[in-house]
Parts: sequence; structure tokens; C-alpha cells
Amino acid sequence: MEVFFLSLLLISVLSVSIRLYLLLYKHRSHFTGPNLPPGKIGWPMVGESLEFLSTGWKGHPEKFIFDRISKYSSEVFKTSLLGEPAVVFAGAAGNKFLFSNENKLVHAWWPSSVDKVFPSSTQTSSKEEAKKMRKLLPQFLKPEALQRYTGIMDHIAQRHFADSWDNRDEVIVFPLAKRFTFWLACRLFMSIEDPAHVAKFEKPFHVLASGLITIPIDLPGTPFHRAIKASNFIRKELRAIIKQRKIDLAESKASKTQDILSHMLLATDEGGCHMNEMNIADKILGLLIGGHDTASSAITFLVKYMAELPHIYEKVYKEQMEIANSKAPGELLNWDDVQKMRYSWNVACEVMRLAPPLQGAFREAITDFVFNGFSIPKGWKLYWSANSTHKSLECFPQPEKFDPTRFEGAGPAPYTFVPFGGGPRMCPGKEYARLEILIFMHNLVKRFKWDKLLPDEKIIVDPMPMPAKGLPVRLHPHKP
Repeated sequence: MEVFFLSLLLISVLSVSIRLYLLLYKHRSHFTGPNLPPGKIGWPMVGESLEFLSTGWKGHPEKFIFDRISKYSSEVFKTSLLGEPAVVFAGAAGNKFLFSNENKLVHAWWPSSVDKVFPSSTQTSSKEEAKKMRKLLPQFLKPEALQRYTGIMDHIAQRHFADSWDNRDEVIVFPLAKRFTFWLACRLFMSIEDPAHVAKFEKPFHVLASGLITIPIDLPGTPFHRAIKASNFIRKELRAIIKQRKIDLAESKASKTQDILSHMLLATDEGGCHMNEMNIADKILGLLIGGHDTASSAITFLVKYMAELPHIYEKVYKEQMEIANSKAPGELLNWDDVQKMRYSWNVACEVMRLAPPLQGAFREAITDFVFNGFSIPKGWKLYWSANSTHKSLECFPQPEKFDPTRFEGAGPAPYTFVPFGGGPRMCPGKEYARLEILIFMHNLVKRFKWDKLLPDEKIIVDPMPMPAKGLPVRLHPHKP
């Protein structure tokens, strides 16, 4: 009997060993080929994902990039991220190559978790859905269209500060920044302005956003499971809004051009077909994520840096008060006012250089090609990193110094400052983000100065930069 169990144990150990060997062999076979970039592939399935993520959790995502650039003496290196063979393109030349070859050599790639959270994208793919969105958005997000939204955004900002900042000694900035940008997105994308209605979406929306780019394990208690559950709840609410808007459009109670929702309901494809409600709900959901997450991070770090650098705050305050003093009582900001906020925008750009809300993005090679003498196989994932240029000594002298003058005149060299990406896939909401950030700055500095309550608060990046405790500050209202 003992011999039987011993034999069974040996067979089990041998079976596991063979499986591990085959897994390791299969993992390594993905990375074989002539003249691949230098690099390390890490463990099967995991690759170097944990190290890639952990440098962000520790507040220094650029360390993963710069350590390997130094080790391999190359701005392009291979690795394995999110279970995929990958090549990291670092530096301005890498950015230029990827941005210039969109839909020629490369196209957008998203982790499988994104397709699972947005069911309508599984009918085509998240890449195809992204292309459709880019055709819909320009007429709403280009500068000419945004001009008419300036007063609305200022109105929402004033209500936000009256509700959440005024008559308070201390606030936690990050959740308030998210509340502001989410309220704004709800108003401009769907004409929802009632705070109670917005609040109904707010909590499940943040659950969704935090679980979207995670390990796609759909088990109770996991962030991914919670994200799917939250997305289903929000989608149900959105479909009710869509149904009501259809009725309002039919009865002429809603305008055909009042927001993106109306446009989506009336738009047709090449065959003359309208989008179905599920498709529209998913697109609105994607817009709400894109329209608020990155801007709320940028706003939070603006507050952080202006607290740390009083001389920067004073220059922003001077510029904003000149605009405020030119307005009649109760008069809202207009487009021309925003164009006068040049120094304020330079400050915002320097904030996004040092703490880019979009850390980078993935592409996929759609054919074999050669870059810098290295072969890049079809199907490999390609990652560009904002920090590889933003914090590079070659691109920005004294990269750790906060210096808004970098953006005066012609500004940074092409492909070095990329907080919104670049090429055909440059964020279509760039001008929208500029408008909401500057309007927030205007309403903030004309009301308060502030101090950080946690001078050494840790910064984490997961996947966007954020203060670990949300950036608590003490407010000092200006005297009338």
C-alpha cells in the first residue's frame, strides 16, 4: 500500500513538473525570434506585471522604464505585461513612431477586462467602438463647440463650490475633484444637473472606474466583479434616461443638439441604422469615465502644487483676479475669459508633466516591422510611457523642478509633452479638459488660499496618480 501511495505521489509530482515545464516553454516560446529588443520576460502568466504595477503603487512609475533603459542601453525593450509579450517604446522617437503609424503598423489595444465590462464592444471589439466614438465626438468637443459650454461649466463650478467648499475649514480634495468633474460630465453629456440625480450614479461609477483595469477575475469580492456589477446598475439607469430622451425628442421637449446623448440617438451609420440603446449606454458610460477621471487627477495635483509653491499660487491668483474683477456681479465666464488664462494653463501643463493623469497606453502590432534595428512581431503589445519623456533630462532640463515657463513661446519639443497622447488617437477631449481645469482653478483661487494637512502625503499611481489620503487641506477664505 505504501509503495502504491509513493508511486501515486511521484506520478503527481512528475505531472505537475511537466505542466510547469510546458507552461514555461510556451511562455518563453512567445519571446523567441530574430533580433528582438533586449529585455527580460519574467515569470509565466505574470511576466513583469507586478514590478510594473508596484513602481506605481510606490509613487514612482517611471522607475520601471528608466531602470530598463539604463540596464539595456536602449529606449526600446521587451517585457511581458498583463500576460502578453510586450515592447516598451520610450523617448520622443518612440512616441513619434507609434503616434505616426496608427492604423498603419499599430492600433489601439485594451486588456480583456474592458471588453467584459462593456458588453456591446464584444459584438465588434473595444478598438472598433473607439473608432466609432472618435467619429461622433469632434463636433461636440472641438473649441468652436465648447464655446457655448463655458458659461454652463462656470455655473456648475459655482454650485459645486457653494455646496462642497464654502463655509468649511477643511476638505479632502480628490473626492471633491471627482465629484465636480462627474457632475460636469453628466450635465454636458446627458443634461443631468440635479445633484441628487448625479449622486445616484456617483458611487457605483467610482466602483466601476477603480475596477476597470484590473485582473479580470469575476468572483465575488474582487474589484473586477464589483466593476461588472456597478456597470450593470449604471447601464440600467442610463437606459431609462435614454428611453425618456427618445420620448422627449419625439415630443420636441428636448433639442436635437443639446448634448451628446441626443446626437447619438439621432445619428445613423453608413447603412442608415440607428444605434441600439445598449450600445448608446455603453458609449455614454465610456464618455463619463474618460470625461472625468483624468481631469480630476490633474485638478487634485494643481491644488497640491499650488499649496507647496506659494509664488506659483500668487501669479495664478493675480491672473484670475484680473479676470474676476472685469466681470459684472453674477456674470459668468465666457470663452474670451478662458483664453486670457495663459499663465494658469502653463501651470496646469507643468502639473500634468510631473504627474501625468494618463501614464501611457497600449498599442498592438498589426504586422511585423522594424524599429531602431529591432524586429517587432505582429500581435505583440506595445506600450508608450508619458514619463519616459516628461521626466527625462534630455527632454526637460532639471525635470524634477516645477517650472511653468517651459510652456512659454513654442513650448516643449514635439512628442516630448504627451499628457493627452498624440497622433490620430490624441485624446479628443483635450480642449474639454482644458476648459474644466481652468474654470475650476478660477473658482478655487478667487475664493481661497490653502495649506496641506499632510505635508509628506504619499502619492500612488493606480493607474492614475493620486494622493494616498485624498489630499486633505485647510482652507483660508479671502476677505471680501
